[in-house]
Amino acid sequence: MFVNSIMKTMSHPKTITIDENVVSCCSPLTAIAMSEVEAGDIAQIFGALSDPVRLRMLSLVAAEDEVCSCALEEPLGKSQPTISHHTRILAEAGLIIGEKRGRWMWWRIVPERLGEVSRILSS
Repeated sequence: MFVNSIMKTMSHPKTITIDENVVSCCSPLTAIAMSEVEAGDIAQIFGALSDPVRLRMLSLVAAEDEVCSCALEEPLGKSQPTISHHTRILAEAGLIIGEKRGRWMWWRIVPERLGEVSRILSS
């Protein structure tokens, strides 16, 4: 079930072949011009990270192996519908993945996706 949710939520990294070397998406901004598709994908990541509540939420999930949605309400001071809204945006950007257990979602970070953000910003 967990693997299925990864496949549904996480976009697959793109690869570009240059002189028989494979470069994983996404290269630093200064390395090569990005395609329209890559720009859209990266914009979605930065859009998800542009909200202070989502940044805090991502840090709370990253600090643990996994976090229940119910455990995010108190530290963020937000209602469950607001938590659901923000986790959906982070999940659509591929930054977190969720697994439903009973009535609650349990969230994990997607380290590969955060690695992409790091590569994009590296010089």
